[in-house]
Amino acid sequence: MNYWLMKSEPSVYGIADLKRDRQTIWDGVRNYQARNFMRSMQVGDRAFFYHSNTTPPGIVGMMQVVETNVIDPTQFDPQSEYYDAKSKPDSPRWQTVRLEFEKEFAEIFTLDLLRQQFTPDELWVVRQGNRLSVMPVEEAIALRILSQVQAI
Repeated sequence: MNYWLMKSEPSVYGIADLKRDRQTIWDGVRNYQARNFMRSMQVGDRAFFYHSNTTPPGIVGMMQVVETNVIDPTQFDPQSEYYDAKSKPDSPRWQTVRLEFEKEFAEIFTLDLLRQQFTPDELWVVRQGNRLSVMPVEEAIALRILSQVQAI
């Protein structure tokens, strides 16, 4: 099992939405490195749900990968902000994963707290200027985070 951190703006899709829906596909990722990370995910991997572009930003819960190599349907929808005219149904450029709600944390594990406890080499989200929406988290780091949070 691997661990990941996946960012979403709560005004677009937050932990409350995933808790309500139980499952979702992580659509709209248009960064090749983030896409490649999703391509390497396996069923059973766990991911930290991170609220970005909010005050304060931080980790708010956990989810689990339940399906891999899902074709992102937004790439074919001309009405979607994630439409990709170069992507074709017989040769899609964007794959994603299906995620299932696991738990919401009682308190947000804020970016400031993450910066106090982890170096940029340990946890990519604390790197200055890091804009990746999907990134790996080493198991030892994931277990340190999980040991400090409580689910509601």
